[in-house]
Amino acid sequence: MAITINIYYSGTGGNARKFAGEMVSGGTVQEIRAEAGNIRYEYFFPMDDSETVLLIDSWKDQHALDRHHASPLMAKIAALRDKYDLHMSVERYVSDGTGIPATDKAYIRT
Repeated sequence: MAITINIYYSGTGGNARKFAGEMVSGGTVQEIRAEAGNIRYEYFFPMDDSETVLLIDSWKDQHALDRHHASPLMAKIAALRDKYDLHMSVERYVSDGTGIPATDKAYIRT
């Protein structure tokens, strides 16, 4: 089982992209990626919304995610969110461990 969380950070004046840039340049992203149980921590930019950044955040299990939430890194993230006055919407997905069905694989070019 893996838990994937899509977090959409939105702001004004390019602040969401500034936030993501500071998360990367300040080393916070590398620290999070080094945490036990982290699978993915990566930012994406929607082509049709320059004021939003998508974070795909994936963890091995709930215990790993809980440890991350209790870590000092969360205070850094919260401070940066406040600094850039960002708002969030969140989607959470839990994998069922079955992988991609054969019926869907026919549509995937590798």
